[in-house]
Amino acid sequence: MNILDRYILRQFVSTLFFAIVSLCLIFLVVNLMENLDDFIDKKVPNPVIIKYYISYFPEILKILTPISVLIATLFSIGKLSTNNETTAMKSGGLSLYRLMLPLVAFAVALSFGQLYFNGWIVPVANKTKLEIERVYLKKAKAQGGTLFNLFFRDTPTKHVMLQYYHPTEQTGYQVAIEDYSNEFAPRLRSRIEADRIIWEDGKWKLENVMIRTFSDNSVFVKSLDSLNISLNIKHEQLIKLQMLPDEMNFDEKRDYIEVLKMGGKDIRKNLIDYYAGFAFPFSNLIVMLFGVPFASVKKRGGIAIQITAAMVIAFTYLIFTEISKTIGFSMNINPLFVGWSANIIFFWASIVVLIKTQK
Repeated sequence: MNILDRYILRQFVSTLFFAIVSLCLIFLVVNLMENLDDFIDKKVPNPVIIKYYISYFPEILKILTPISVLIATLFSIGKLSTNNETTAMKSGGLSLYRLMLPLVAFAVALSFGQLYFNGWIVPVANKTKLEIERVYLKKAKAQGGTLFNLFFRDTPTKHVMLQYYHPTEQTGYQVAIEDYSNEFAPRLRSRIEADRIIWEDGKWKLENVMIRTFSDNSVFVKSLDSLNISLNIKHEQLIKLQMLPDEMNFDEKRDYIEVLKMGGKDIRKNLIDYYAGFAFPFSNLIVMLFGVPFASVKKRGGIAIQITAAMVIAFTYLIFTEISKTIGFSMNINPLFVGWSANIIFFWASIVVLIKTQK
């Protein structure tokens, strides 16, 4: 990294820091004003309010970082352009591609860093935030509640049904397990009914069991006080059904989707959101690629134009992301493609703009 790279990067990072701090403070103040009446009415202690916003900060940072990157790009490169520094650099034989190289490297590193931050740090903070909302504000649903009418396809030929399940007791009630001969032309081979199913020492145990085994012309019935049974579904997977998506890291979301799939649910929307969660951090790179060519050209209006451009690009990206999710779900498009579609389209659009600006 030469002196020029360090100079450009220093301009960018200082502006990025200022943009992040400013936007986060504005967001926090506005949110505090909106919730102040609730805090007062529910008599929430001041230390709890402080803890609430400390735990809320990572989520705010997750949302505002791409916008801050765009603003920093427009302001830092725009300042160089206004001072004719980019013109001097180009006269010295440096292309726009070379000028933006340190910013691209920084944006890539930031994107990977935010991928980890969004996927594993933010959910931990959200758990604390949502717990405060449950206890003091009564906004989020309480955890530990009973799960009703559960159905799982434990294997292609084995179906598990529970009338209800208590996560805290690790016990399910009114259990039925059906085993079929074939996935595509099913014939019921056996049905196990039990009053309870209990998770003990990493295994399932049935109590007050009745087993019916079906043959061509007869039914064999057997009763047992208890029966240990092997199932693919685990207690740790079941408790994820009572969690909110904002509380789950990427690993937990993957397990949650697998549980929904076992339950025969339509998981397309969940998969789209899952893949979009991986794609979103790389919006830092996308908006930077858009911002550099836009800011390198002198325009009238100064700061006002820069801020307006940042907002238009950011909101266009966000709106397109949501529209692509809706269209992808309704038209049954591959969830992986839908989750990354906004990034793919905006990346190539930014490359086109960059090439035209360079010319």
